[in-house]
Amino acid sequence: MRAMTVTTGKADSAAVGEVEEPPLTDGSILVEGLLTGICGTDVELVSGAFGSGRPGSSHLVIGHESLGRVLEAPAASGFAAGDLVAGVVRRPDPEPCPACARGEWDFCRNGKYTERGIKEMDGYGAERWRVDPYFAAPVPEQLGRLGVLVEPASILAKAWEQVDRVASRSWFGPEQVLVTGAGPIGLLAALIAVQRGYAVHVLDRAVDGPKPELVRALGGTYLTDLSELTVTPDVVIEATGAGQVVFDCAKLLAPAGVMCLTGISPGHATLDVQLDALNRQLVVRNAALVGSVNAAKRHYADAVDILTTADRAWLERLITRTVPLSDWPSALVREPGDIKVVVDLQA
Repeated sequence: MRAMTVTTGKADSAAVGEVEEPPLTDGSILVEGLLTGICGTDVELVSGAFGSGRPGSSHLVIGHESLGRVLEAPAASGFAAGDLVAGVVRRPDPEPCPACARGEWDFCRNGKYTERGIKEMDGYGAERWRVDPYFAAPVPEQLGRLGVLVEPASILAKAWEQVDRVASRSWFGPEQVLVTGAGPIGLLAALIAVQRGYAVHVLDRAVDGPKPELVRALGGTYLTDLSELTVTPDVVIEATGAGQVVFDCAKLLAPAGVMCLTGISPGHATLDVQLDALNRQLVVRNAALVGSVNAAKRHYADAVDILTTADRAWLERLITRTVPLSDWPSALVREPGDIKVVVDLQA
């Protein structure tokens, strides 16, 4: 069968590979792959920056943002043929560490976790894949193709949970939210903020195209320069990974404010910054910076709730391009106006 493959550690090895049928060891549910989303992690995998195949193999089927339809499932699995499903990305380490033992594999302490399509496990970018029922997230039929957004939405469900947990150290009634970056992660972060009733401000470099329109359709304020921000943010969701942006926004936090870092920059830029001054501001304001990556099982269910509550027409506008599996490497090249690019695994 066909799949999205790379040779780990080798740059520009993206290919439409012929691979074996998924092994039973991947799970008892057999799924027809429908769509997989492309994100910055996939671009880095293709660059050879990181990633590892199954033990003993240098080849990896990528694709961690998944949507598929169940072909076969055991009677007691909770799934049946025809169901839509998304696969959880991370698996707990085999030891397991204390966090993994409690279902918090997104906080794995020893780094021995595995990840579908990223680390030591083939991903969901194939015509067929298997998944264990425990790591399968049911997707309502009403979501349809928008179910491919469940995994990225789970990242934001966790990020907002972390904001809530940090903020609970004191009374906290956020009103103003700043989101940096208007890619899929930033826009989903803004969507959740609006669903929570907050005033939302989104910072991005794009001056035209769909991004400003999508932010305004949420009722948010779109900024192209931080100097345009006229409020003090209680919460910052940082989705660019750009060091200067992180530094500049951290200085703006309100007392007891929380900044959640969700982005990682692929570059290696150096900054000349006054860390002593920033440290003072964070300390005297009781402000906090916290990093967040990946998601636990419950966040996938939260993501489904977020997406089913959202305006469908708005969500449809996030998926700006669909490419066939036969030409999937073209999805890695950003085109003007791209937000979320997905691969049709049956084309």
